[in-house]
Amino acid sequence: MCPSEGTRPTARTEGATTATIPAEAIGGNAFVYNAREHGMRGDGSTNDQPALQRLVDELGDAFLHDGQPRAIYCPSGVYSIQDKGTVWRSGVSLLGDGPAATRFALSNRGDRTSPTPLAYFTALQHGASPDNFIADCTMAHFEIDGSGVWLPAYDFLAKGLGMQYVLRGRFRDLFIHDTPATGFGCDFLQDTFLDNLLIVHCGRLENGLWMGGAGIGIGTGGWGATERLTITACTTVRNGTNGIFMELQAREWTPPRGIRIIGCHSEGNRFGISDWGTDGMVVSGCTMMANHQAGYDVSSLGTTHIAGRGGIVTGCVIEDNVWDGIAIGNTPGPYTIEGNRISRNGRYGYWQHNLAGGAEVPAADMIIDTNEFWDNALDGILADSALSDPAIDGNRIRNNGRRCEPGSSGRGDTVSYTERSLTDTAAHWIPDGHRGKWIIADGQQVIVMGNTPTKLDLAPRRPGALTAWPDRTPPPGAPYEIPGSPTTRAGITLAAATFRPTIHNNRAWDSQPDQTQTHGLQITHAGSCESGWVHDNQFEGNAAAATHFDTAPAGGCWYHNLGIDQCPDGRR
Repeated sequence: MCPSEGTRPTARTEGATTATIPAEAIGGNAFVYNAREHGMRGDGSTNDQPALQRLVDELGDAFLHDGQPRAIYCPSGVYSIQDKGTVWRSGVSLLGDGPAATRFALSNRGDRTSPTPLAYFTALQHGASPDNFIADCTMAHFEIDGSGVWLPAYDFLAKGLGMQYVLRGRFRDLFIHDTPATGFGCDFLQDTFLDNLLIVHCGRLENGLWMGGAGIGIGTGGWGATERLTITACTTVRNGTNGIFMELQAREWTPPRGIRIIGCHSEGNRFGISDWGTDGMVVSGCTMMANHQAGYDVSSLGTTHIAGRGGIVTGCVIEDNVWDGIAIGNTPGPYTIEGNRISRNGRYGYWQHNLAGGAEVPAADMIIDTNEFWDNALDGILADSALSDPAIDGNRIRNNGRRCEPGSSGRGDTVSYTERSLTDTAAHWIPDGHRGKWIIADGQQVIVMGNTPTKLDLAPRRPGALTAWPDRTPPPGAPYEIPGSPTTRAGITLAAATFRPTIHNNRAWDSQPDQTQTHGLQITHAGSCESGWVHDNQFEGNAAAATHFDTAPAGGCWYHNLGIDQCPDGRR
């Protein structure tokens, strides 16, 4: 591919399309090429990669000559792609008969060092850049099976699709699964759409150190301050790190605007959806559940250690995540969390924090508005790093603090284990009173997702794992130790310096017969509330008291707070 190929050819035929073409129309379309008529067998055993590369190059050269996009149609069958990835070209689309019908089976039996993606085009290997890009391609209606690729170590190229600098791309109705690295790992996507992708158990060689191995992983910043990308109706399940994430690829680049994630489902990944370096990303109508750390994450975990900012998360269900519902850190702000259901998570509903290695400035203008926080294991909202001018407004924060059961231990005839559970018939635990705890059994550390009076349900040891145990399932009777629970578990906790907050119109209470949320509002020894505008809140109806202040608020204006008779500094 020459550097000029990325420019739009002047001879492009008007009216040409890269949209999906109905099967019945393929035979009469001169710009759709049946793979079976061009050397590809689709019989599951013949190596179809050389024929695919030849056809891609032929059609890419034709597009460079006349500007007319062309498509490769692969009828139902299993197309074996062996030992080598296919270098993709502009103007070439790949179409199948559907994920259940057209399957690309990747394998590297002949070269165990080859990552063997289906299609790739990268800056490092092929000189991809804003001047040398992939344009006008559609990939639709097929499956990529990466289970046949085995490598001695993680290799970020071992993806299903791995293209960089894509312009006017369309990716639709794809099923990608079991790749060693990220399933859909394409970077710098401009005027591009991802729709109805199902990505399952990708990143299976990710060991927790690479921060790769996602379902959908997209590098950002290569096109400048704006990258127009829309991701809709995608499902990501049991992938090594993120279900969906955006990651700024160079510290000197501007975090881009223009990215939207709408109506997606992320379940059982390490993180559900992550913003590791965009500006103004919109996440709407998504479900993020049962992920191993956070449902939604903003932090410095990405390559450049630059967190996202200016994003909006709205109308989402963020539930049953092993650690936190929403975890936001290292951001300069602002960020808006609005109108979401954030429930049954193993630690906090919302955790404001900073990680070492990233920016640790106070996050400015954070907005937490009209959300439902309920049944989380610890605090509904925890500010664990500095905030300036936050707005916590109109939230309903109820029945949190479920992690209330004291520590315990056991061994002997009453104790038994399975791959994902611990049972002690002699126990009398409060249901979900151990949620989110790290426990030790038979010398191994595991996490509790929830519990009945006698049974602990345990989280898988990593995404996609069938067992909770890092070594082996303990034998019957093996001893276990469960730690205790914190004594205060509030609706809202300020555990760091908080400057000029607006805390307004929230209701933080516990409606359970056996209350577990101890306070409506808490300020810890490490926290502060300076010059706050705190009014029209309802903090009464919790297990211990309306408020708990180890550090008294300083200045500001407090009034009409049910459960607080006067301003904590004595003023009415």
